[in-house]
Amino acid sequence: MIRIGVDFGGTKIEAAALSADGRFLARVRAPNPRDYDAALRTVAQLVADAEREAGAAAAAIGVGMPGSISPANGLIRNANSTWLNGRAFGDDLQGVLGRPVRLANDANCMALSEAVDGAGAESAVVFAVIIGTGCGGGVVVNRQLLHGRNGVAGEWGHTPLPWPTAAEHPGPKCWCGRHGCLETWISGTGLERDHGGGAPAYEVVAQARSGDAHAVAAFDRYVDRLARGLAVICDLLDPDVIVLAGGMSNVDALYDRLPGAIAPHVFTDHFTTPVRKAVHGDSSGVRGAAWLWPLEGGA
Repeated sequence: MIRIGVDFGGTKIEAAALSADGRFLARVRAPNPRDYDAALRTVAQLVADAEREAGAAAAAIGVGMPGSISPANGLIRNANSTWLNGRAFGDDLQGVLGRPVRLANDANCMALSEAVDGAGAESAVVFAVIIGTGCGGGVVVNRQLLHGRNGVAGEWGHTPLPWPTAAEHPGPKCWCGRHGCLETWISGTGLERDHGGGAPAYEVVAQARSGDAHAVAAFDRYVDRLARGLAVICDLLDPDVIVLAGGMSNVDALYDRLPGAIAPHVFTDHFTTPVRKAVHGDSSGVRGAAWLWPLEGGA
């Protein structure tokens, strides 16, 4: 028995076959054509390729994607790949694949992967975030993904920056239409904007390491804002572990600095929550998608 997961990204689509114990048996990928019908066909072909390489078929398919599913009508909403919005993506995938499909937000898939056998494997409550071009989050409790009544559990990136200073209010305009969303501050893109927009985030971090005063100040502000955002999660959820993924998660200084920066903002006199880097890195999305189903493909 195998699991099949699909990571439906903005620029590429990946399908993978996992063994019962979570080992990769096959991994295949292709550019995302960014045309809806062509993308459906690409998913079907990649799943067939992964199953052929693995030498077995899965009873059901898990798919990680941008955005989420509206409980009102089952259509995709809030996807930054806007051509998915308003589509019956799950139904259409089931049509081309000929078997049950379970969809989840890509950040939720990452969270599930890390909770099952990654940085949160020994933890009951895992809060995991992607801090890259954008900012997403997911909550897993006892290895079960938390979707929420309205299907938005973990959508941390579109909450406002906590305790904003006068200079931070109302904040940058977000693609979602509001101002001051955490995504505009603590994504890699947010660091670039705050630094001045002339250098990518990895260069800003490198300049800060070398002692450039302007970059150091920008990175200090970044750490402070990320810490404030995570402190609110700790007050609401009090997770056993916080897991970071995405491009900014590769900045080692975050793991040294964040616990101490979070602590003063949390409503407790004893803060010990660890902040860890995702074990599976870029593989977490496709792995988490595969974990959306049990091996037999049942509920």
